[in-house]
Amino acid sequence: MNHSGIDRELDLIGQLVAASGEGQSIRALATALAERRHPMPRRTLQRRLDTLLAAGRIVSRGGGRAVVYTRAAVPDTTAAAAPNLPVDTGGEAYVPVSSGGLEVRADVNRPLHERRPVGYNRAFLENYRPNQDAYLSAAQRERLHEWGRTRADARPAGTYARDIMGRLLIDLSWASSRLEGNTYSRLDTVRLIEQGHIAEGKDAHETQMILNHKAAIEMIVESADEVGFNRFTVLNLHAILSDNLMSDPTASGRLRVREVEISGTVFFPLAVPQQIAECFEEVLNKAAQIDDPFEQAFFGMVHLPYLQPFEDVNKRVSRLTANIPLVRENLCPLSFVDVPEKAYIEGTLGVYEANRVDLLRDVFIWAYERSCQRYLAIRQSLGEPDAFRLKYRNAVMQVVQEVVRGERAGTRSEVETLARSLVSPADLATFVDAIQSDLDHLHLGNVARYRLRLSEFERWPFKRADRVAG
Repeated sequence: MNHSGIDRELDLIGQLVAASGEGQSIRALATALAERRHPMPRRTLQRRLDTLLAAGRIVSRGGGRAVVYTRAAVPDTTAAAAPNLPVDTGGEAYVPVSSGGLEVRADVNRPLHERRPVGYNRAFLENYRPNQDAYLSAAQRERLHEWGRTRADARPAGTYARDIMGRLLIDLSWASSRLEGNTYSRLDTVRLIEQGHIAEGKDAHETQMILNHKAAIEMIVESADEVGFNRFTVLNLHAILSDNLMSDPTASGRLRVREVEISGTVFFPLAVPQQIAECFEEVLNKAAQIDDPFEQAFFGMVHLPYLQPFEDVNKRVSRLTANIPLVRENLCPLSFVDVPEKAYIEGTLGVYEANRVDLLRDVFIWAYERSCQRYLAIRQSLGEPDAFRLKYRNAVMQVVQEVVRGERAGTRSEVETLARSLVSPADLATFVDAIQSDLDHLHLGNVARYRLRLSEFERWPFKRADRVAG
């Protein structure tokens, strides 16, 4: 439907709402539209209502299936935020939700015995047409672009994320792990990532989860011009995020070949390995075709967990994968800081059980606005990045790798020999100083930045960090 057709629908719905002094339910509106020879699918009607709510042309009251819509007393056509409807959460943190989000929330909060068991609906994936269909409306995508735009638009892929790398490593590692029930505090996460200090009272599983996130983020940012929605990237992200966390270590980085169940839901994922592999390829192929980075990011957040292509760690993979198009295009990343766990879980359950993205979309939009506000403030406080290190980023990584893997001491003369073919003669002395500083501060919490394995670092006999700290 063209834009003018949608505008006519919005005007008609607005007129129907305004005609009722007591408010119209979505069922009453659907009936009224049918009587006017303009029948409309329920989900389409919900989208039109959300648009009118966002524009301030109508307001809603009530919740769930009892929500009704009335004409706004003073229309506000400049509203830019997501529809902010009241949610009764018993005092627990939540996010602003749309009318569709309220319905999803009501549905997934019914007792399990009242919810109909469902399996994987392949048509949900197959019916999606990249760049023709969209889970995010044009207005929502435009708003996300406005929030996420940075001054690094024309610079190499990943520039903006590298500028805020220190904060991003901490925020995303901590927030994504917290959504999995990890009890590390943000301060504990800072100490682990920056100093390699393991928090007291935390089990090895939680520590490993944080470090795995850090390594995965570094992979995305440092290889921003290479990663994408492809088999190599997603399998390797899973291998990093699941490292030392799987009951079967050989399952890391591999599609699952056995049946899995998800607690707290009536959804049963695919069990046939061939079908899992086919759908995995289709998810990646469709995602790769999507032009808009935000639609691409959200598509991954919807379909990777829904498919459950891995034995575990699926949601973590989807959250990190969602950042790939944002990092690649130098948009503000999505850190998930402050996202209420309950809202995120309920949004995901809506996808699992009803193939409805409404509530998860509300969480995505709210979380992204929050991230943009945070990183705008952080970026303003950081100043410009070190241009020298930006210029020789790959050379620094290569020399540190050769020192550690070659079990060299990393003396100035050794570094000069390794760097001579990588750095201009005029920059060689400054480069050697930079490498000496990096070797002085190399520890288990930052070795992944140089794409080194922990085992390689542990074998290196010339560790300096403890000596320098002392």
